[in-house]
Amino acid sequence: MKFDELAAIGLLLAVVAVVIARLPKVEGIEHSKAYRRRRVLNWLPLGMTYAFLYMGRYNIKVSQHAFGDILHEGVPLMTNSDFATIFFWGTLTYGSSFLVNGPLTDRIGGKMAILIGSMGALIMNGLMGLVTWSIVSGGAQGEMFADNLTPVFSGLYAMNMYFQSFGAVAIVKSNAPWFHVRERGVFGAIFGILISLGIYFAFDIGYIIIENLDLQMVFWVPTCLLAVMWVIVLIQVKNTPGEAGFADFALGDAQIGDDGQRLGPAQVFALMLKNPVILTIAGIEFCSGFLRQAIMQWFRSYAKQTDAALGLKDTFVYDHWGMMLCCAGILGGLMAGVISDKVFQSRRGPVAGILYMGMLVGSIVMVFTYETAFLPWLVVLMSMCVIGVHGMLSGTASMDFGGKKNVGTAVGIIDGFVYAGTAFMSILYGWILPDDAIPAEAADPGNWIAWPISMIPVAVVGMLLALTVWNAKPKPKAPQAHEAAEAA
Repeated sequence: MKFDELAAIGLLLAVVAVVIARLPKVEGIEHSKAYRRRRVLNWLPLGMTYAFLYMGRYNIKVSQHAFGDILHEGVPLMTNSDFATIFFWGTLTYGSSFLVNGPLTDRIGGKMAILIGSMGALIMNGLMGLVTWSIVSGGAQGEMFADNLTPVFSGLYAMNMYFQSFGAVAIVKSNAPWFHVRERGVFGAIFGILISLGIYFAFDIGYIIIENLDLQMVFWVPTCLLAVMWVIVLIQVKNTPGEAGFADFALGDAQIGDDGQRLGPAQVFALMLKNPVILTIAGIEFCSGFLRQAIMQWFRSYAKQTDAALGLKDTFVYDHWGMMLCCAGILGGLMAGVISDKVFQSRRGPVAGILYMGMLVGSIVMVFTYETAFLPWLVVLMSMCVIGVHGMLSGTASMDFGGKKNVGTAVGIIDGFVYAGTAFMSILYGWILPDDAIPAEAADPGNWIAWPISMIPVAVVGMLLALTVWNAKPKPKAPQAHEAAEAA
């Protein structure tokens, strides 16, 4: 690894540490230093596990171009269409898994859910690495996998994404009891940072792995990292402050179905689906899933395949795509969380609406600039907006409106819609984007105009939905009195 890459990683980690240390305290919410320290020791292992889950989720995109450089029977082993198909089945599985995993997480707890998810994801990444090793090693078995790469990887990636779907549900479920509703905008900023670190690990570190190690290692490295984090989570994480020896306290969030005996999954879903705020947030996040991945998954493909015409492949943004997405996510998450808590009294709708206005303007500008050197920086700014919305709504609003008892189901619904939007994007772009099996077609930037145009109506819908929940705040059934969490 080059010195400048190591320096960049060190700088990034330093920036993250400074940002976390500078997050503002929320007036009226007091915790002891011991409680704050223990809370960090709870969410940090969860967050790093979530980041490495991201690494084991988007490594399929990182591997696409390496597979594409391998010719099989005269065509790239993995084309744009092949990748879109694999990604579609994975995201469709992820988006529908909340029907099972949301209620299951509410029943078994966030810690057990993240342990199940990370174990399953590391096994699936190990198997994808094994298939890749067979292909690059040659032989009859490798030839068989090469002949059937798309269906084999579609199946393995779908299973990977089933286990991945525990991640967001588990991390929000585990953290909900540790954060009062008026602190959760700040936690949304932390959640955005964790998402961003995962994107950095997936892309920049993933490309470093491919450049310096065998292709299968892009799957096996996340396997090893997830195994280490599995042990740490098992030892360190507690579901509630009470389990860690601190007093539980009134959180000030909504408590859907928290009265009386535990409700069954069907009853909880019925209550959730009657909540117009949760349904609206789910609709917004459908749009976020489409837009976030439309940028994240396709910018580098576009830049590489049109490089002869536009020369975008060697730009700073292209070379440090994961780093730029990480910085955009950190800024977006921090801005969204702090503004929500400090300016809009912990309302999430105004921040989502403002950021979606930015997405809409960016999408329109992109139509006229996607063939210019301005494009790389524009997509970074758009990523800042959409990652800010995603961290705010999936990581924060789901706590607010689901309540600590049913937050797993709430975040499952919301995150399920995120990946339903991603699945829709995948199948649409697999159909409308140029086929790189015909190099001349993919090399013409004019054939990519559908890429930015398709973002505009989605951004319009997301913005309008966000404006409808401008004044939405959770209505707790419990008293608002907050008890300071002190060491037992």
